[in-house]
This record gives sequence, C-alpha cells and structure tokens, in this order.
Amino acid sequence: MRKLLIFATCLLLSVTGMYAQRVLYMGDSVTDGGWGRSGGSAAASEQRNHSDLNHIYGHSYMMLCASHYEAFYPEKNLVFLNRGISGDDMDRLEARWEKDVINNRPDVLSLLIGTNDVHYWLRDSKKPFALDEWEQRYRRLLDRTREVNPDVRFVLCTPFVAKVGSVGAASDYALREKTIAEVNERVCRIAKDYDAVVLRFDSLFRDLQSSHPDVAMSHWIWDGIHPTAAGHKMMADLWIKESGKLLNVKGGR
Repeated sequence: MRKLLIFATCLLLSVTGMYAQRVLYMGDSVTDGGWGRSGGSAAASEQRNHSDLNHIYGHSYMMLCASHYEAFYPEKNLVFLNRGISGDDMDRLEARWEKDVINNRPDVLSLLIGTNDVHYWLRDSKKPFALDEWEQRYRRLLDRTREVNPDVRFVLCTPFVAKVGSVGAASDYALREKTIAEVNERVCRIAKDYDAVVLRFDSLFRDLQSSHPDVAMSHWIWDGIHPTAAGHKMMADLWIKESGKLLNVKGGR
C-alpha cells in the first residue's frame, strides 16, 4: 500500500510538472571531493555537514554538474546528492548502499567505482582479480535499486589510471592499467544490459593526452588516480553531454 501511494504521488507530481528529479552520484574519492566538509577523510555520510551549502557538493566533477543544471535550469528544482566516499571499493559500497542510495530514492544514479578494488587487490595480487564476482556484485546493487524504483536510470562511469605521480612510477603500473581496462569492459557490458548511459572516463583522458601532446598528463590527473581541476571540468562536460538527456530539461548550454 505504501509503495502504491508513493508511486501515485510521484506520477501526479510528474504529470503536473511539480516533480523534482533526484540525481545521486555514488563512488569513491574522485566523486567525494570533500563534500560536507569532510576534509578529505572517509567520514560516513551522516557524519558530514548537510547544511553548509558552500560545501555540500565538494569540489569534484559532481559539483560542476550540479552547478551547471542549478544555474541554467533553476525552475526545474533538480535535487543533487553527492554520496561519494573516499577509499570506497565494492565492499564498502555494498555496506552503505541501503543507507546512501536506497533511502535517497534517486531517479538518476551515477556510479563510478573500481579504482580502489584494483588498488587494494594490488597489495596482495597472488590471485587473479575476481572480475566475475565483482561484476555480479555490481549488478546486484543495480537490481536492488530497481526494486525500489523500477524507473531509475543509471549512468555508469569507467575508472581510469594515468602513468604519472607515485601510481605511474610504481612497478605494478602495467598490471594496474591492464586490470582497470578489464574492469571497464565489464562496466560497459553491464551498461548495455541495463540500458544505462556509459561514460568512458578512461577514453576521455587518453583523448586529452592525444589532443594535447605538449601538455603533461599531470595537467589532467596529478597522481595517477585523482583528476586536477581541469580533469574534473572535462569529466563534468562529458557527463552533461551524455547524461543530460536523462534529466527533465530541454536543450542545453
């Protein structure tokens, strides 16, 4: 009965144009960006400041996406939520999925995960990276979200790595790069099965390097994993270009 009431209410609001879409960004430190005055820590969502609107989004690509839509489409009253937490891998993501995703009932869920799964695995890579298991867990999270909101749309983002900084100088860089590429193949396969928008952030940074041969890769990604301000800007532009069609806005800027 409660689910039926919620559905009916959402349908009515949608028809009358009063419904505000909820767009939630989930992931690790690349998405986190220190939102809620976390100071770069891995503080849980409920431990962060949710009232300071100067810092509610952090400083990642997520903030640039939210600011774009809130500036150009204020009448749509779109609701943006950052739930990225630094250091997250699939284990930590699963542990907080109910609290940070299901309870927030997103209409659009943007997910960027995988970097830390590979990073932690490299500390003890005696066994092959469990790609099949990782993919199955990823799919279960999407399925759980659809159970609550069958109309939810997904934006699945590929992790990336660059041969710069301490990560690029490490002896295991080639293995890291190869494994990230394998993870990205799975993300693309999942995106196809779930009719999701797939954002190839890995291709984005390779293209930037190719199109700006005189610019060091550290201009875009400073330590091999984390983008600079310029990198986040390019990620946001790609998100807006490819994922904006999921939002209740017409045209673009």
